[in-house]
Amino acid sequence: MMLADQGADVIKVENPGTGGDQTRASANKQNGFSANFINNNRNKRSVALNLKDPASKQALLKLCEGADVFIQNFRPGVVDRIGIGEADIRAIAPNIVYVSISGFGETGPYAGKPVYDPLIQALSGLATVQAGSDAERPRLVRTILPDKLTGIVAAQAITAALLSRARTGEGQHIRLSMLDAIIAFLWGSDMGSQTFIDSPFPQQNAASFIDLIYETANGHISVAVQSNKEWAALSRAFGMPELLEDPRFATPALRQENIDARLTLTQDVLRTRPAAEWIALLEAEDVPCAPVLTRTDAINHPQVVANEIVLETIHHLAGGVRQARPAARFSGTPAEHRRGGPAMGEHTSEVLGEIGYTADEIAALTGMKKDAAE
Repeated sequence: MMLADQGADVIKVENPGTGGDQTRASANKQNGFSANFINNNRNKRSVALNLKDPASKQALLKLCEGADVFIQNFRPGVVDRIGIGEADIRAIAPNIVYVSISGFGETGPYAGKPVYDPLIQALSGLATVQAGSDAERPRLVRTILPDKLTGIVAAQAITAALLSRARTGEGQHIRLSMLDAIIAFLWGSDMGSQTFIDSPFPQQNAASFIDLIYETANGHISVAVQSNKEWAALSRAFGMPELLEDPRFATPALRQENIDARLTLTQDVLRTRPAAEWIALLEAEDVPCAPVLTRTDAINHPQVVANEIVLETIHHLAGGVRQARPAARFSGTPAEHRRGGPAMGEHTSEVLGEIGYTADEIAALTGMKKDAAE
């Protein structure tokens, strides 16, 4: 979808015999379209092809003749059995960028296992990072981070491969697993205990179990202070100049060593006034802070409104929908909302017609798909 928002013609190939993309069957529907599907499939076209049927598989191969990128996320080995592996596609399109996305990777004891987002959170260490310590009960991040992050990594890798092809004339095979994506993502901030080969420590001790969400007299806010300048600003907002004389908090390193005492003190002070009052006092001193909002409140916050993040459009079949605009904003090639998430097979005739199929051939192919589904 990110690539489609940026102008790519993305053709989503779905199996009519299985109901297509499984997120079509998710709850929270309007006019037969689930919010989950709509929010991940705008600007795509859907072609319904049963790849067990030779004529349908041939149609897919013909589609690849003019394609820049081919993406598949079957379990390792499946595409070769179907006849749409890299060698099959590259025989039709020698310079194509071929992308294989898997759950655990293409080799190793977990390569053939079924996978869902929570399993990657478990195996990668993310669930114990989220717990705060190896000794605590592991916790899931309450959003499908591995699923979504893998898509973002794939989109970035595809653009890099296309740039390479523009310079060299050669395509390549991108292999990406959800497990790879999450461990690489964690390493920059959460794998310090494993960084030094000669001095690792097995248990990631918690710096503190107090997070940076604080109770106030009537709600919650977040306050984050790191530098000496910010610590001084916080002491002014609190009306507590004596904090600057406290030896426990004299430097960033000491404030980290005494993190529980510092955060407990911060929490005790913040409970004394309402959230809006604290936000005003903290902002006056330029202390980093923000209110903690519900999803409903977030989309109506003045900053979100000023950024024009949330857009309202009319889906051609589902009706009125609200979505987040693409996050990256291009000065020369702005993202466009060209179409909503497609009905399954909505563009089969259109797309096949574009690659030379006649109306009779499309009708025959559609009939074969129907028979296969039955």
